[in-house]
Amino acid sequence: MSDLNQRIEAMYRKDVRGAWLLLTLLWIVVVFILYMSWSFIPDSTVRIVSLLSATVLLIFNTASVIAMVSHYAEDKDFIYGLDIKTSDANKQARG
Repeated sequence: MSDLNQRIEAMYRKDVRGAWLLLTLLWIVVVFILYMSWSFIPDSTVRIVSLLSATVLLIFNTASVIAMVSHYAEDKDFIYGLDIKTSDANKQARG
């Protein structure tokens, strides 16, 4: 059973790293787009709306990743246990 727990933990850590990496990339892209397009937006109202929209997008996506990681931490044995058991059964059926 220890092997299963190690595999679950490895899958969980990989997914958490991937989630934070994608979230970091999203922040970089959104900030870059705002920075590059800022000088092309002549109206200050449109600038404020763009800034607020980007802020809301980043806040909600960050909150969703935090919630997802928290949920996965609580149920990782169930979530990843099923994946591992299914993967092992598929390997046995093929091999």
